[in-house]
Amino acid sequence: MSNKRATSLKDVADAAGVSVTTVSRMLNGSLQLPPETKLRIDKAIQDLKYEPNPHARRLSRGRSDTIGLVVPDIANPFFATLVATIEEEADKRGLALSLHATLNRPGREIAYLRSLGRNHVDGLVFVTNHPDDGELAALINQTGKVVVVDEDVPNAMVPKLFCDNEQGGYLAGRHLAEYGHARVLYIGGPQEMISTRRRYKGLERAMIEHGTGIDGLIRYEGDYTVEFGRAAGRRFLDEGKPATAIFASSDEIAIGLIEVLRGQGVSIPGEVSIVGFDDVGPLHLFAPPLTAIRQPVRAIGERALSLLLETDWQQREDFTSEELLAIEIVVRNSVAPPSNP
Repeated sequence: MSNKRATSLKDVADAAGVSVTTVSRMLNGSLQLPPETKLRIDKAIQDLKYEPNPHARRLSRGRSDTIGLVVPDIANPFFATLVATIEEEADKRGLALSLHATLNRPGREIAYLRSLGRNHVDGLVFVTNHPDDGELAALINQTGKVVVVDEDVPNAMVPKLFCDNEQGGYLAGRHLAEYGHARVLYIGGPQEMISTRRRYKGLERAMIEHGTGIDGLIRYEGDYTVEFGRAAGRRFLDEGKPATAIFASSDEIAIGLIEVLRGQGVSIPGEVSIVGFDDVGPLHLFAPPLTAIRQPVRAIGERALSLLLETDWQQREDFTSEELLAIEIVVRNSVAPPSNP
């Protein structure tokens, strides 16, 4: 086995009779040299078979050509699709993607944000799925070059991109009200989350507009997980099925919920109607196929990367608004008129 070390930048500089800084600046394009000096350096590089480190060269220009992406969970179909989309868009622009899955743990989120501060990536698309106590927002503001996507980090003064959660809740509520449902269970995430509040607000607005009122609305709040969906399903049964319809505000909640209801022989939509949210999983393969509010997850990924690359980061005082992407309802066969209004 050979112990010969790789040729260094200093070896090239010594052979060409110039400084290491001169060689480095010539390679990164920041220095124009006399033709004879450049020729000496080029000959030294060729003779010594020196191979410049592309990562080091990018860092010398103050950039890494790498975009960071922080998501809670890559096993979740929504986040998996988001990751794939941003990866594709980055590749089109000649950029690498550094992916970090936090398991939705604040400590891991903070560590990845700090890595951006050490200039390991040129910018960060950041997705959280839990309330912030203020630490994330402070670090995001300190770090800069972060786009917050899907769920809010309150007081973070950076570009923010969400789907129109309130309109999603409205479309779900309008659909259920049109079928005659006045007693509706809303199963959402934590109350502190912008998605939970806005989806419920939209549901309320639809029920009021369609004359059913909000006295028949019930709320369960937990996590956007299959496990919580199961727990909500058991609670719904234990409480004697207090609603004729359920708005499950994520694919995962809907999956856990339906698993429990079907396990107990509850007919969908015969005994209870269900509308889901996200429509990233194979909800069309359910029995019956599940009506759901569809998030434009690919459009979210494409726009998130565009925001990161196109934002003028010197104008941070302008980051006071958010961008909302339109959503739609996909009607299938999980909603019917209530059997016991």
